[in-house]
Order: sequence, then structure tokens, then C-alpha cells
Amino acid sequence: MTPEEVGERLVALLATDDPETGPVTAEISGGGPGHARAVVDVPAARWWFAAEVVRDPGALGCDFFDWLSAVDEVDGGFSVLAHLWSTRRRHGLLLRTRVPREHPEVESLVDLYPGAEWHERETYEMFGISFARHPGLRPLLLPPEFEGHPLRKDFVLAARVAKPWPGAKEPGESEGGTAKRAPMRPPGVPAPNEWGPQKSEKEEQP
Repeated sequence: MTPEEVGERLVALLATDDPETGPVTAEISGGGPGHARAVVDVPAARWWFAAEVVRDPGALGCDFFDWLSAVDEVDGGFSVLAHLWSTRRRHGLLLRTRVPREHPEVESLVDLYPGAEWHERETYEMFGISFARHPGLRPLLLPPEFEGHPLRKDFVLAARVAKPWPGAKEPGESEGGTAKRAPMRPPGVPAPNEWGPQKSEKEEQP
């Protein structure tokens, strides 16, 4: 099946007359022979059911779980994506859903695809997205004392402030240079009065 046919097939299989379930749509990602993929968007409430249909041999037969991850869409919450593939029919797709920034959660796919276990743990750890019914949703890579979710776009990269970049970063910063330019904050670091000690001092002022 072509990527277009895969997308159309899944949209048809997930079609429902219930307006409260939300729409299911498909598009094509990538380009060139062998690189295009169907990307199918489903409501978060139907995430597990959609994956079950994708795996069903009578439907798309995608028996191989490749990967699962997320994208921080900032004001739009988080996109959760899973790449699934059929080893016999040689077609695949990206299954995608959207969860809110506050209390993001979808159902775990581990009972359908056991290989999703570590991917869901990493996504939980890096983005703070919970996976309901996961058999052991605990940190995978970071130390137990680590606080926060480092792949969220609002995560403060304090290490960029605490550890100066070696060498000159801007013209004129060498010892024999001319006047220095005003220092710039590294990407991912908010203004001093928005976090850290200076924020605390500002909040304590009457």
C-alpha cells in the first residue's frame, strides 16, 4: 500500500458518527521514493484503540513498533507520535495525537507493543507525559534527584549560566580587542528576574 492508501485506510477504519470523539485526519510526511509516510492524527481518547487497529492483521498489520516520542508545541500542548511498521506488507505510518500542557496523559501501548515500554518511560521523563496502565512508569535515564523535564521548551537551562562558554563568543571579546558588545543570554535561559535568586528577591520586595 502507498502512504496515501495507508492513511485513507486508517481514517476509514476509525470513522465514527459520534461527534464527541473528535476527527481523524491523514497527511503525508517526507518525500521521495521510500521516504514518504502517512501521518494520521487521532484524538487522545482513541490513541490506544487506533494503535490496536493499526496492529490488527485484518486492517494494516503493523506488527513492528519502531519508536515513540513527543514534541513540545508550547501553547498547543504536546504531540505524541509513534512510528509503526508492517514487516510483511512493507508499509508503515506515524500515529499522532495531541495532549494538553496541564496533566498530559495518553494510554500506554505496552500491551500492544511491548517495545514501547522504554520509549514511554523516556517520554514521561523528558516531557512529563503520563502513560496510563504502563507497568512501571519511572525515570529511565536521569538520576533520581533530577527535577523537571529537560525536553520541555520552558525548561531552564541553568547550566548555560553556571558554566561560561570557553573562549571569545563575540567580536571584541579577546584581550586586545575593542569595546565589547553587550552580553547576550544563551538560548533557553530566561531573564535573571524571571528565575533563580533575583526572582526570589523581586517577589520579596514590598
